[in-house]
This record gives sequence, structure tokens and C-alpha cells, in this order.
Amino acid sequence: MPIYLFWGEDDFAMNQEIVKLREDILDPNWFQFNYHKISGDRPEDIQEALNQAMTPVFGSGGRLVWLENCSICQQCSEELLSELKRTLPNLPASSTLLLSAKKKPDGRNKATKLLQKLATLREFSPISPWKTDALVTRVEQTAKTMGVKLTRQATTLLAESVGNNTRQLWNELEKLQLWSGGSPKPIDETIVSRLVVVNTQNSLQLAAAIRTGDSARALELVADLLQRNEPPLKIVATLIGQFRTWLTIRLLVDSGEKDDRAIAKAAEVGNPKRIYFLRKEIQPLNAQQLLATLPLLLALEVSLKRGAEPFATLQTNILQLCQICRSRDRQHFKTNSP
Repeated sequence: MPIYLFWGEDDFAMNQEIVKLREDILDPNWFQFNYHKISGDRPEDIQEALNQAMTPVFGSGGRLVWLENCSICQQCSEELLSELKRTLPNLPASSTLLLSAKKKPDGRNKATKLLQKLATLREFSPISPWKTDALVTRVEQTAKTMGVKLTRQATTLLAESVGNNTRQLWNELEKLQLWSGGSPKPIDETIVSRLVVVNTQNSLQLAAAIRTGDSARALELVADLLQRNEPPLKIVATLIGQFRTWLTIRLLVDSGEKDDRAIAKAAEVGNPKRIYFLRKEIQPLNAQQLLATLPLLLALEVSLKRGAEPFATLQTNILQLCQICRSRDRQHFKTNSP
């Protein structure tokens, strides 16, 4: 009686896993009889799904019941909870029940606690854009799944090019797979740069432009990001994450910490080898400068959440951030840090 609970906002990655699950469970000849996709936002629909899951399989293969956008992990009546407790442990071995939702399950919810005991839980949330190590790992795993061989440099370039866009990653790997024609030779970064659609303007590049105080470049990137319908709050979230990482590393370096592994752990950087490059990035900036950016970024986030006009608000604040990062000669930003 396999039970799965998938949740998260990365619809493409989740659907890819569901397709794989469907192929593993169902016999194509009996697909119409044994596959049921039911909306999970009403108690009567959830009850229908439980009834279908209890029904013996027709023909060969297994039965898959998918409760899409299921709400029981957010709110669940005592009556429905009793039905779940009665039914879930007794599902036939030939049936698989899949529940999916966008929101993270509420850990205080009794239905969530029940599913934590009986089901396999998997999160499908987009990787934060500033977590470059996780993005590279995701490219490696997806490429391996698809049978695409990439050099290390090609993997890094592909991760930089597609960011956390799972759909684009899959599409680009399919393109590279066709190009390789089954060749055992790994694809290098030259081929990736020629074939892959590169998102040359992204929020991490905006953070880098601010860090160097390049106002013209930063404003150009803001305009390009908004023109490509990048959510303003997502831009700000990336900037906050990146500047927090830089600040944490700066403070640890200033305190005398020399162990890159310890710094990586504190800064939540997956690959300690990246600390060398991050040290280089923050070398021109002192802790006071980096500290001064965070209140401004948090105020920017609040302004956008309150409905401020995105373009003008971002422009104004980005210029102030660039000014902070350029102000190395000002007394209130001086420090004895190396």
C-alpha cells in the first residue's frame, strides 16, 4: 500500500516524478481503468479517492490514485481524519495513493502527523538562486538521470545559465542529449555555451554589480529582470540571501576563522571549496558596509509587500546599495579588517 505525499511549488519537477511513478505502476493496457486523478480540495473528493484506492485493480499492473492539490495537511475535520485512520493502513498492496500540494504540510495538523507515519514525503520546492552548490548538484543528478555526460565546467555553466528553472534545465539537457547522439565523450562548456539559452541577466549578477558599486550595470539588470517578469520580491529575496552569505563570511574572517569548512557550515555554503572564491568577492568590502546593506534590503522588501511601485522602488534602493558598497573611503565604513 504505497502512499506518497509530494509538496512544493516546482510543478515541473513534481510532474516529472509523477510521470515516472505512473509508468512504474500502471499497465498501459489497463491505464483507463486503474488511473484516477481527483481534485483534493473537498472532503467528498477525498472520500472518493479513498474509495478508488480501496478498489481491487482491474487486469494487470497496479492502481494509482492521485489527489491533486490536497488540502488535508492544512485543515482536516475529525470525521475525515477518522476515515483516513481507518482506510490508509488497510489499502490493498496493488494500490498507490499519491497526495500533492503546493503548501508545506502543517506539522501541527493531525492528518500530517498520520501521513508522516504511513507515507513517503518529498519536497519539490525551487532551489534558492544563491545556493549555487545545490543548483550544480541538481544539474548533475538530472543529467545522470537523462544519460547526459557533462564535464565539470559544463555542469557549472549550465547551472549558471538556467538557475532554478527546472523546466528549462530539462529542455536544455534534452537538446544536449540530441546533439551528443549517444557519444561517450562528455559535453564540454564550449558546446553548452553554443547550444544553451543563457539567462545572462539574473539576480545573482545584480548582487555582484551592487557589490562592486556598478550603478549603471545594476540599473540595467533591474530593468532587464523586470522586463522578463521576474517577481520583484524574488529579486529582493535573492539579494538578501547573497548579502547575508557575504556578511557571515566577512564576520568569520574578521574574527580570525581560517577553517573553510567551518565557514561554509556557518554560511550554509554546501561546498567548502567555494569559500576561497567568496573570500575574494568580499575582499574590497568591510563588515560595516555589508551590515549596512541588510536594513536597506529588508526595508525594500517591506515596501514592495505594501504595494510600492516595483521599478522606481528597486531603482532608488539599488542606487543606495551601490553607494554603500562604493564608500570605502568614508570614515564610518572604515575597519581594521584585512
